[in-house]
Amino acid sequence: MEMTLGRMIPEPVRAALGGAVMPLGILVLVAMMVLPLPTLLLDSFFILNILLSLLILMVAMHTHRPLDFSSFPNLLLLATVLRLALNVASTRIVLSEGHTGADAAGQVIQAFGAFVVAGNYAVGIFVFIILVIINLVVITKGAGRVSEVSARFTLDAMPGKQMAIDADLNAGILTPEEATLRRQEIATEADFYGSMDGASKFVKGDAVAGLLILAINIIGGLVIGIAQHDMPVGAAAQAYVMLSIGDGLVAQIPSLLLSIATAIIVTRVSSTHDMAEHIGRQVNLSRAWIPTAAVIMILGLVPGMPNELFIVFALIAGAAAYFSRKAELQAAAAPDEDEDTETEEEAGGSEILTLDDVTDNAAVSLQIGYGLISLVDEAKGGPLVNRITGIRKDVSRGLGFVVPGVRIRDDLALGPNQYRIRVGQTIVGEDMVYPDRKLAIPGSGSAVHLEGIDVKDPSFGIDATWIRPNQEAEAEANDYVIIEPDSVIATHLNQLLQKHAAELIGQDDVQALLDKLAETSPNLVQSTVPKLVPLHILTAVMRTLLAERIPVSDLRRILEGLSTLAPRNLTAVEMAENLRPALAPLLIQQVSPLGQPMPLITLSPELEQLILRTLRQNGDETLVLDAGLAEKIIRSVNEASEKMAASGRAALIVVAPQIRRAFADFVRAHLPEVIVLAFTELPENRRVEVVASISGQDGTAIAPTPDLV
Repeated sequence: MEMTLGRMIPEPVRAALGGAVMPLGILVLVAMMVLPLPTLLLDSFFILNILLSLLILMVAMHTHRPLDFSSFPNLLLLATVLRLALNVASTRIVLSEGHTGADAAGQVIQAFGAFVVAGNYAVGIFVFIILVIINLVVITKGAGRVSEVSARFTLDAMPGKQMAIDADLNAGILTPEEATLRRQEIATEADFYGSMDGASKFVKGDAVAGLLILAINIIGGLVIGIAQHDMPVGAAAQAYVMLSIGDGLVAQIPSLLLSIATAIIVTRVSSTHDMAEHIGRQVNLSRAWIPTAAVIMILGLVPGMPNELFIVFALIAGAAAYFSRKAELQAAAAPDEDEDTETEEEAGGSEILTLDDVTDNAAVSLQIGYGLISLVDEAKGGPLVNRITGIRKDVSRGLGFVVPGVRIRDDLALGPNQYRIRVGQTIVGEDMVYPDRKLAIPGSGSAVHLEGIDVKDPSFGIDATWIRPNQEAEAEANDYVIIEPDSVIATHLNQLLQKHAAELIGQDDVQALLDKLAETSPNLVQSTVPKLVPLHILTAVMRTLLAERIPVSDLRRILEGLSTLAPRNLTAVEMAENLRPALAPLLIQQVSPLGQPMPLITLSPELEQLILRTLRQNGDETLVLDAGLAEKIIRSVNEASEKMAASGRAALIVVAPQIRRAFADFVRAHLPEVIVLAFTELPENRRVEVVASISGQDGTAIAPTPDLV
């Protein structure tokens, strides 16, 4: 069986060898500056230097974005050090062996000194100086300035880019993973341009060093040749100057290539095409080529000019104009063909179906009709995205876990003013808002009916009217509350997030909470989850608590309670019920201010005994009541809670602990906003006020004289 050498070497050994190449290469570069090199090895390194410079230039030309070549500053440093090390090594040979002949420093230096400058060292000096001017004054200086400006603007733009990512994440446009990648890309971009600002100084210093090394080689060579080897001035100049020029050119040409690569990288604009294609697409304009061809043709007809050459190039420009015009006509016809194709697919039904068409993994999504797009368009001042961001933060603080982002999408299947809210794939709310109107909700002193579109407020079911902006003053004068369209959607979303909180938390969210708690209470987390309580059981307990609006922010208390309940083999619902007395104060403080007595609705003793006997007879946790009695109880509770809501207070129903869970399930099926507590869940340090008592008879919502305890 055949086996390659790479497969025969174990993976750890290959990794070690790969990691040792770069440090070993650095040591070789340092050694080249100290140890003398044979001419064959010096020639090999000169060719390697030219090869490396060409490779870097070609890679720079074919990158789509500057960040695609993020290792460029490191390569630039290594290439510069290699070239300087070669300069030191070649200078040692030129000064020590230059008197022996033109081939003393190797064939590469000899070829550049003899062939490139035609054996005339005066010509070589001027060619070298011109190359240095091009490199140092034109390319390197411009690239350095571009690098400096790019680094400054990139760093200045970082906060704005971070805020844009946060806004897209909060709006559901980005997933957390995509947002993390975007942040990493921004950080990498800042590091890259900062590195390029410094790396461009390497190129500038390299050009200056090449000029100084040339001067040292010439002066040192003349001194050594004349003083030590008794050479005539002309012979010494011919030998040492030619070698110095060859050495300078063989180093300066790769330096010029790297300078061009640096300029290409820092002036590169991110696109989906490489440099050649990018420039070709933008230069391929018939409107530019036609007048260019005409001017060149006119110049070709002027007497005394090289007419044939001008005419040839005019014909080439004309051909370029013809082909660019042809490409423009084809591009203009392409959209029409696409539209025809789409029309045919819509008429006959497209058979192409992807998973993206039928799946949406967003935990919460807001679908809007095209008439509501202005509410989410930040360019036009749409405030809805910022309001949703604030709601997510408030709800997350209140519930004790991070509520998932809300993905906002337009849906042509909806009416222009319609919106729809989904939790997962389930539609939990929908209504209509009018972006050019405002919702007026009547107060207790509103006696005048306003002209407009009469509706029910989607959040609380209160009668309301959509009025025009010019009616706002009249509405406020008649004790109406004016609500903006975006506030209507945001308030509705807030209510639904609170109501469906149990569906929004999953095992990943619970694990994130545990990881955060483990930073301060590691032993508690390790000894409880999963040793005593598995993660899925803890998630079920927290969902049960959230279903009744109990916050799960005090995770330490939840774990401490579960650690004592775990040996009793209780279900998740039973565990949650046992945890409630310790956690209910978190809910109470949200709905009832500390400085005011808690408004309570109680059940009459007879009704409580009836419910208790019913539960014992049925032998389960489901409360089954006579239809008439059930209707009277729900109506009485609804009347009492509406009276409290009208006064701006949230009423709490308090019952015996034995019937709390069954009665809460019964009430929540009809009135999901009503909170049912047990007597044992009331804080001992809070005053209470009994505002109503439910007896199960007609007219049972009784408001007795306030009874403060």
